[in-house]
Amino acid sequence: MLFWMELCFVLFLPSDTQGSSQSNVTSIFLLGFHDTGKFTVLLFIFLLLIFCGTLCGNLLIITLVSISKTLHSPMYFFLTQLSITDLMLSTNISPNMLNIVLHSNTSIPFFDCVTQYYFFCFSEGSECFLLMAMSYDRYVAICHPLHYVSIITPGLCTTLVVLAWLLSFIVTTAVTFYICQLQFCGPNTIDHFYCDVIPLIELSCSDVSSMKMDIALMGIPVVILPFLAILVSYMGIVWTILKISSISGRQKCFSTCSSHLTVVCLFYWSIIAIYIIPNEDHSQMGSKIMSMLYTVFTPLLNPCIYSLRNEDIKNALKNVVV
Repeated sequence: MLFWMELCFVLFLPSDTQGSSQSNVTSIFLLGFHDTGKFTVLLFIFLLLIFCGTLCGNLLIITLVSISKTLHSPMYFFLTQLSITDLMLSTNISPNMLNIVLHSNTSIPFFDCVTQYYFFCFSEGSECFLLMAMSYDRYVAICHPLHYVSIITPGLCTTLVVLAWLLSFIVTTAVTFYICQLQFCGPNTIDHFYCDVIPLIELSCSDVSSMKMDIALMGIPVVILPFLAILVSYMGIVWTILKISSISGRQKCFSTCSSHLTVVCLFYWSIIAIYIIPNEDHSQMGSKIMSMLYTVFTPLLNPCIYSLRNEDIKNALKNVVV
């Protein structure tokens, strides 16, 4: 996969840019979490456990939904797609991050760096749109339960998922294409644990001021609009829940919605802070911590919050085990 992605990026580049990028910057050094000292091994074990938990949790969701007929519903269809994006993100970021933790800093070929960013951007963009589709599904299920089957049809679910992947692909390809047009002729060190777009383009000797503005503008349809749609959906859900006469039923719905909304807000808040309203005063360690929220912790929390606390998932797991 990396070979074909690199081939595509080389074909994207003009001949003069290819020569400049390949002759002057052939590799990128990622500093990662430097100065961890005696905590290096503990940090490695901690991140390794998170990575293993992410893989097991998301693979479990995909497997259970695939083999259990009771889980063949729109909500769990969206959950499997979300798990796929989380697996893509985690396997793209975590292995190299673990290597960086053990070896303080690691070099990565330039086009591998661009490839890593491509899959990162693609998976994160898809997750933004999928979370919006999932919130709409929950809105219809809670606010319009009698019309749920007629509104959330298999055709609509497939269309929403295809649009999520397609829109993310278009945006990611456009940003990556712009990166490939830049001249890289000097520094090749990024103080981060993965190849992100802002640190990457700051290495360029081209004028990137307009590109930074374009990236922020692209974040509006990819991040801001889905986030606003999710908030509107949850406002409708909360309003409907307040009308429930049963206190126990109301508490159960609030508990579920608050957990979902907490993860969504954590995911979007960190992305908005990094990409939409970047602050030059952020410390490097602060930026890394915020980046870890949506690259490391969210893929682990998603299966826990959205599925493993769900009774249908638990019953399906019991049936498989027994």
